[in-house]
Parts: sequence; C-alpha cells; structure tokens
Amino acid sequence: MAAFPSLRDDLGVMAGYHSAQVGVDVRLNTNESPLPPPAGFLAALAEAVAEVDFHRYPDRACLELRSDLARLHGVRADQVFVANGSNEVLQCLLLAYGGPGRTAAVFEPTYAMHATIARMVGTTVATGERADDFTLSVAEARRVFATARPQVTFLCSPNNPTGRVEAKDVVEEVLDLAPGLVVLDEAYAQFASWSALGMVDDELPLVVTRTYSKTWSMAAARLGYLLGPAPVVAALWEKAALPYHVDAVKQVAGRLALRFTDEMEERVAILVAERERLSTALARLPVTTWPSEANFVLFQPRSRPGREVWQGLVDRSVLVRDCSSWPRLDGCLRVTVGTPTENTAFLTALEAVLR
Repeated sequence: MAAFPSLRDDLGVMAGYHSAQVGVDVRLNTNESPLPPPAGFLAALAEAVAEVDFHRYPDRACLELRSDLARLHGVRADQVFVANGSNEVLQCLLLAYGGPGRTAAVFEPTYAMHATIARMVGTTVATGERADDFTLSVAEARRVFATARPQVTFLCSPNNPTGRVEAKDVVEEVLDLAPGLVVLDEAYAQFASWSALGMVDDELPLVVTRTYSKTWSMAAARLGYLLGPAPVVAALWEKAALPYHVDAVKQVAGRLALRFTDEMEERVAILVAERERLSTALARLPVTTWPSEANFVLFQPRSRPGREVWQGLVDRSVLVRDCSSWPRLDGCLRVTVGTPTENTAFLTALEAVLR
C-alpha cells in the first residue's frame, strides 16, 4: 500500500505564520482597514461582476489593471506585476531570484513572511540586526552584504511590526551596496511621510511592493502588486507566476477601487489622526512605544508581562497582536489603528489591565 511521503525536512522545522482569531468585540490585531469600502464601490463591483464571463479564463497578463496602476503611480504598465496579495508577489520574486544555493537578507525585527517565504522556496536567509531604536544602520547592511552576498535584500517601510520608516538616505545607500535585488515592502506606505516609488527605474535593481489590503479596504480580495524594472516584471510573468493566477473578479475590483482615490485618502487621514491619538495616550501609560508611520503602534508594557496584558485585553473583548515571541520583541504587543470608538475601547481596556 502506498504511504504518505514525509514532509520536506526544512519545512518540518518551520513554525509557520499565524494570527490569533478570537471572538471579540474589538479586533485590532491584523492591520486591516477598520472601515469598509465606499458604498459606491460595492455597487459598482456588483454591477461589474454581472458582466464577467465566468466560463472564460481571465486576462492572463492583467493588462487593464496594470495600465490603471501604472497611471496612478506614474510608471509604465510593463513595470507593474500583480498577484494574490503582496505575499504572492514576494513568493514570485523569491521563486525567480531566490531558491537553493541563493541567499536573501532581512534585518530583524521585520515582517516575518520575508524570511518565511524565502525558506519555503529553499532560499538561505541571512539575518542582520536593527539598532536598539529599530532603525537600520548602513554599517550593519554593509556587514551582511560582505558576508552573505545576498541575491535578494528585503527592506520594509514602514517596517512591520515596528512602524518605523526606512530613512531615504539609508535606502539609497543600501541600493549602492547591495549585491543583488532590493525589495522595499511598502504595504503601509500610504500612511507614511515618504515612498520610494519615485525611485523605480529600469536601470535600478529596486522593486517596491504594495497591497490593496490596508488603505483600499480590500483585505478580503487578496490583491497586491509590484512596481519595478521591466525586465524583472517580465521574468515574474513569464517564469514565476502560474497561468491565470489573478481571477477576473479580482481584476475588476482592483480597477474599480482606483476610482475611489479621494475616499481612500480620506480614510488615510482619519487613521493617521487616530494613530497620533493612540500614540499620545500610550505615552501617558506605563508602556514603551516607538514612532510609527503605519496604521499600527508597537508597545511594550513595563509593569506586567506582555502576554498577561494581551490576555487581559482579550478578557475585555479587545484583541491586539502578541509579538512577544518575535525576534527582539520580548513582551511587545502591536495594536492596529481602528475606528475612534474601537481605539477608545482599547485604551479603556488597556488602562484597566495595567491597573
């Protein structure tokens, strides 16, 4: 009788990436938009879906969606790649430029999926360390590049889970020093003071990744994209992406969302204001925080263990992200910026727990 094969040895030792899903009144743990899409978007989407030829494959090259994204960001359509969430964008990048015998560099603490996806496709991960304030020093980048010679280097701006933006001069120096492709993950860039999108050029080994999940209120749709040199984008389409990997409904939704840029920017402004309110309130409590330019704030309780505080919040029907097991984040929690009502509920619960 045939037997199940054993799991790959390298996958067997990986913990995977999980976020607690607990039934609570206030869920602030996954950095989603707390606001639904505009009603006009939902109505337009329902009408457009009725016109989809469900018996036909979707446009394999996503040409209309790529053209619309190119106009939004001031690039060419052949510099745009789209996929099922920014995680699949990262996976395609690593399938094309990583793999056995190759190395990807990350600087901890940072987004866990950079290293996780790299290892999933057989890429060696070289780990650098951020400074005590979670900024990245050029000296540390130089050290990692000299020893590991990575084919792919990941930066994240604003960095998840710390919220810090990579300084523009640091990004420029990393580009000068890196021996391979630099991937700048900008999942939260709409909340930040600067973006590297203006640096995208066919002659520069830089790609910038974005997502619809946050500011476009489309986490359920799983749509992400990349802007980068045309030869890199062509390689992803031709070598790494599966055929017809982005379905027709998703392509329609992505195009329609771009008609609501004003509403998106209004949501960003609301969340930035609420982020500052949260940061100000947290500064009055016995917790340590770090500057954030994302839609979340990282904090570390000083009077009680982070896990106890997390459980105390859950007991009060508020869910935040427990980051205490992540590299360099002992006792840290991360709260997503929610609606004003949700943020007030979080602060009220946190004050009660800390008392």
